[in-house]
Amino acid sequence: MSNQAHVIKTRIPDPPPAAEQLLSAVRDAVEALKAKDVVEIDVRGKSSVTDFMVVASGTSTRHVKSIADEVVKHAKLLGFMPLGVEGEREAEWVLVDLADVVVHVMLPRVREFYALERLWTVGDQPPEIHPADDTPAG
Repeated sequence: MSNQAHVIKTRIPDPPPAAEQLLSAVRDAVEALKAKDVVEIDVRGKSSVTDFMVVASGTSTRHVKSIADEVVKHAKLLGFMPLGVEGEREAEWVLVDLADVVVHVMLPRVREFYALERLWTVGDQPPEIHPADDTPAG
Protein backbone atom coordinates (compact mmCIF):
# COMPACT_ATOMS: atom_id res chain seq x y z
CA MET A 1 0.00 0.00 0.00
CA SER A 2 1.44 3.38 -0.90
CA ASN A 3 0.72 6.81 0.48
CA GLN A 4 0.48 9.72 -1.88
CA ALA A 5 3.10 12.36 -1.20
CA HIS A 6 1.94 15.88 -0.50
CA VAL A 7 3.11 17.87 -3.51
CA ILE A 8 3.69 21.60 -3.30
CA LYS A 9 4.16 23.53 -6.51
CA THR A 10 7.28 25.57 -6.01
CA ARG A 11 7.88 28.82 -7.80
CA ILE A 12 11.12 30.71 -7.53
CA PRO A 13 11.18 34.06 -9.28
CA ASP A 14 14.04 34.86 -11.63
CA PRO A 15 16.07 36.37 -10.11
CA PRO A 16 15.15 34.86 -6.72
CA PRO A 17 14.84 37.17 -3.73
CA ALA A 18 18.04 37.65 -1.76
CA ALA A 19 18.36 35.75 1.51
CA GLU A 20 18.11 39.06 3.38
CA GLN A 21 14.82 39.83 1.61
CA LEU A 22 13.39 36.45 2.60
CA LEU A 23 14.68 36.93 6.14
CA SER A 24 12.96 40.30 6.32
CA ALA A 25 9.68 38.75 5.10
CA VAL A 26 9.99 36.03 7.74
CA ARG A 27 10.63 38.66 10.44
CA ASP A 28 7.50 40.54 9.36
CA ALA A 29 5.43 37.34 9.38
CA VAL A 30 6.49 36.09 12.81
CA GLU A 31 6.13 39.57 14.26
CA ALA A 32 2.64 39.97 12.78
CA LEU A 33 1.48 36.74 14.45
CA LYS A 34 3.29 37.48 17.72
CA ALA A 35 5.58 34.44 17.68
CA LYS A 36 7.54 33.96 20.89
CA ASP A 37 11.32 33.80 21.39
CA VAL A 38 12.28 34.35 17.75
CA VAL A 39 15.92 33.46 17.08
CA GLU A 40 17.81 33.93 13.82
CA ILE A 41 20.84 31.72 13.23
CA ASP A 42 23.35 32.41 10.47
CA VAL A 43 24.44 28.97 9.25
CA ARG A 44 26.46 30.12 6.23
CA GLY A 45 29.63 28.06 6.20
CA LYS A 46 28.05 25.46 8.51
CA SER A 47 25.31 24.13 6.23
CA SER A 48 25.08 23.67 2.50
CA VAL A 49 21.30 23.46 2.78
CA THR A 50 20.47 27.03 3.81
CA ASP A 51 21.98 30.35 4.85
CA PHE A 52 19.72 31.22 7.77
CA MET A 53 17.50 29.37 10.20
CA VAL A 54 14.75 31.07 12.10
CA VAL A 55 13.35 29.34 15.16
CA ALA A 56 10.17 30.61 16.80
CA SER A 57 7.62 29.35 19.29
CA GLY A 58 3.86 29.36 19.19
CA THR A 59 1.59 29.12 22.21
CA SER A 60 -0.59 26.31 20.82
CA THR A 61 -0.76 24.03 17.79
CA ARG A 62 -3.19 26.47 16.18
CA HIS A 63 -0.76 29.34 16.80
CA VAL A 64 2.18 27.33 15.41
CA LYS A 65 0.24 26.55 12.22
CA SER A 66 -0.94 30.16 11.87
CA ILE A 67 2.62 31.48 12.18
CA ALA A 68 3.85 29.03 9.52
CA ASP A 69 0.95 29.99 7.24
CA GLU A 70 1.85 33.66 7.67
CA VAL A 71 5.47 32.93 6.72
CA VAL A 72 4.22 31.23 3.54
CA LYS A 73 1.93 34.18 2.80
CA HIS A 74 4.78 36.69 3.18
CA ALA A 75 7.05 34.59 0.93
CA LYS A 76 4.33 34.52 -1.72
CA LEU A 77 4.22 38.32 -1.63
CA LEU A 78 7.81 38.15 -2.93
CA GLY A 79 6.67 35.75 -5.65
CA PHE A 80 8.35 32.85 -3.83
CA MET A 81 6.53 29.58 -3.20
CA PRO A 82 8.12 27.51 -0.40
CA LEU A 83 10.13 24.48 -1.44
CA GLY A 84 8.29 22.56 1.26
CA VAL A 85 6.17 22.80 4.37
CA GLU A 86 6.30 19.91 6.83
CA GLY A 87 4.43 19.14 10.04
CA GLU A 88 1.24 21.14 9.46
CA ARG A 89 -1.08 18.28 10.44
CA GLU A 90 0.23 17.86 14.00
CA ALA A 91 1.46 21.47 14.17
CA GLU A 92 3.82 20.83 17.08
CA TRP A 93 6.77 21.62 14.80
CA VAL A 94 6.21 23.14 11.38
CA LEU A 95 9.16 23.62 9.04
CA VAL A 96 8.90 26.09 6.15
CA ASP A 97 11.69 25.70 3.58
CA LEU A 98 12.37 28.95 1.73
CA ALA A 99 15.71 27.70 0.33
CA ASP A 100 18.06 30.37 1.74
CA VAL A 101 15.95 30.65 4.91
CA VAL A 102 14.48 27.69 6.78
CA VAL A 103 11.87 28.49 9.40
CA HIS A 104 11.08 26.22 12.36
CA VAL A 105 7.92 27.07 14.31
CA MET A 106 7.54 24.91 17.40
CA LEU A 107 5.64 24.42 20.60
CA PRO A 108 7.90 25.38 23.53
CA ARG A 109 8.19 21.80 24.87
CA VAL A 110 9.19 20.49 21.43
CA ARG A 111 11.65 23.32 20.97
CA GLU A 112 13.23 22.64 24.35
CA PHE A 113 13.52 18.92 23.59
CA TYR A 114 15.25 19.33 20.20
CA ALA A 115 17.31 22.41 21.16
CA LEU A 116 18.06 23.46 17.58
CA GLU A 117 19.62 26.73 18.69
CA ARG A 118 22.26 24.91 20.73
CA LEU A 119 22.87 22.39 17.96
CA TRP A 120 23.64 25.08 15.38
CA THR A 121 25.54 27.48 17.61
CA VAL A 122 27.96 25.18 19.45
CA GLY A 123 31.18 27.14 19.88
CA ASP A 124 29.62 30.37 18.59
CA GLN A 125 28.29 33.44 20.24
CA PRO A 126 24.75 32.91 21.58
CA PRO A 127 22.11 33.12 18.82
CA GLU A 128 20.76 36.54 18.02
CA ILE A 129 17.34 37.25 19.47
CA HIS A 130 15.07 39.37 17.33
CA PRO A 131 14.71 42.83 18.95
CA ALA A 132 10.91 42.63 19.05
CA ASP A 133 11.08 39.75 21.53
CA ASP A 134 10.83 40.35 25.25
CA THR A 135 12.68 37.29 26.52
CA PRO A 136 15.67 35.24 25.36
CA ALA A 137 15.14 31.71 24.12
CA GLY A 138 16.26 28.78 26.11
